[in-house]
Amino acid sequence: MSKKVVIIGGGIIGLSTAYFLLKEGHDVTVIDQSNISSGASFVNAGFISPSHIIPLAAPGVVSTGIKMMFNSASPFYIKPRFNVDLFKWLWKFNKSATEKNVEYASSIIKDLNYFSLQLFQEMKENNVFDFHIEKKGLLMAYQTSKFEDKEGCLAEFSKRKGLLVKHINKEKLKEMEPEIAAKGAFYYLDDAHTTPDDFMRGMQKYLETQGVTFLVNEKVIDFEQSSSRITHVVTNKNEVSCDEFVVAAGSWSPLIAKKLGVKLLVQAGKGYRINLHRETGINYPTILAELNTAVSPMDGFTRFGGTMEIAGINSGINKIRVQKIAKNAKMFYPNISITENEMSNVACGLRPISPDGLPFIGRSKKLKNAYFATGHGMMGWSQGHATGKLISELISDKKTSLNLTPFSIDRFN
Repeated sequence: MSKKVVIIGGGIIGLSTAYFLLKEGHDVTVIDQSNISSGASFVNAGFISPSHIIPLAAPGVVSTGIKMMFNSASPFYIKPRFNVDLFKWLWKFNKSATEKNVEYASSIIKDLNYFSLQLFQEMKENNVFDFHIEKKGLLMAYQTSKFEDKEGCLAEFSKRKGLLVKHINKEKLKEMEPEIAAKGAFYYLDDAHTTPDDFMRGMQKYLETQGVTFLVNEKVIDFEQSSSRITHVVTNKNEVSCDEFVVAAGSWSPLIAKKLGVKLLVQAGKGYRINLHRETGINYPTILAELNTAVSPMDGFTRFGGTMEIAGINSGINKIRVQKIAKNAKMFYPNISITENEMSNVACGLRPISPDGLPFIGRSKKLKNAYFATGHGMMGWSQGHATGKLISELISDKKTSLNLTPFSIDRFN
């Protein structure tokens, strides 16, 4: 049965949800407070990464984060501030940062990532619209013995979880990536990468041609309810009726959830990217292990990105962190010097982070027709398609492809 579905949020989660709902025959409207041209879905590394199975909430992260709080250039930074929601999030994050959580969450994350990769590949094979995707794997490159050992342990853990990983020595790495200065790398063979900017524009254009309605530059200000159901979404410009309602607004999702009486523990984690629109000689998507910096050869340019800055919802650019990314690039690619002009064109995005490293996907117990899809952290691009498919299955009253219990909206209440 066709339903009228309103989605708040035009990022990768919102558009993927719209795509799969459209395939099920539903009438879809997407509302976004921006014009859908910037943010986390546009500035990420484009990785679709089965390799990234370790949740952010892992042993040692809390102590490391405390040490880094006073270093504005550190890759992981929590801005000290008095905020009740932040304190609640930190408390749950600290409780989740255990070996037990890593063991539990990693298998769930792996299944979600592989499912999403499969859906990306199916979209490409079916020629839904033209977009860049390459399955070249991902290099976890290192320069020191300390990080060789650290990455080696992660590689062994990943192998036990069923991932395809092999060690690349310095000589072999130099053949694959002549520009890199590294001691070696661990090569995750199943990873793929895309060009997010192009994909997002292509996806929106496709959805519009297929009848999805987009209400952009509109802010949701209220809701009309009847018998625990959302009947209308009220924006600053329109009032839109709906049968079903999806919140996929990224780091803004908790603000919308509060209006509905739903508690959603999500904090915004800011990341930055620098694009180099020139030849760099870089062939493979890579993580620079010591520096927590991502490198991605995209369609026509190379992207460097990184940092996790938990400082609330703001779009301010910290120049020190931008300069740090440029320095990191130079350390691993000595022949590449990022210019002041390239740094001035930096962009940032806010990634919605849950306390336990698992996203929120599903329906809240408080409302009969309100669904949430957020909290993916740095994995939103990797998990976007899977999330959209799962939400569409729920709304279409179908059995979901994955067990949704680990993603419960109410798991921290």
